Amino acid sequence: MFQDEAGFGRINKPKYCWCEKGIRPSVPCHHIREYRYAYGAIEPLTGEGCFLILPYCNTVCMNIFLQQLSEQYSDDVILLCCDGAAWHKSGGLNLPNNIVLFYIPPYTPEMNPIEQIWKELRNRGFHNQVFATLEKVVERLCDTICSLSNQVISSISGRDWIIKAFN
Repeated sequence: MFQDEAGFGRINKPKYCWCEKGIRPSVPCHHIREYRYAYGAIEPLTGEGCFLILPYCNTVCMNIFLQQLSEQYSDDVILLCCDGAAWHKSGGLNLPNNIVLFYIPPYTPEMNPIEQIWKELRNRGFHNQVFATLEKVVERLCDTICSLSNQVISSISGRDWIIKAFN
């Protein structure tokens, strides 16, 4: 499985959009810095995944996510590919018995296919959106994650080099 975290919040970055020629589009924007973090792990061959929304990117939240992942796949041994974030290598990390961590090289996010899942979530649920509260952000994030079928996750993350490695 491939694991990562992504921040979603009330600050937005305006995106390109279409409008009639000669008209400048009006895109809502604000600069409130409130975030929640989506922790996710996906399996590109089947499209299965585990996602949690947590308040921080730190060792405590990573431990909560790892415990949830371990329980969800309690009958499996999980080879979990992560980036080199400090909370992925922390001495305070409580690694469940059925999870083995390994890491992608530094500065190579393109090697982690879950990065494309974050991009898809932003396109589906956060494109030129302004949210009145952080709770609305979390609600939209949960709805958008739930809208991703296993087939969609597999089609986005099933890169040739991954598929060939397991076939």
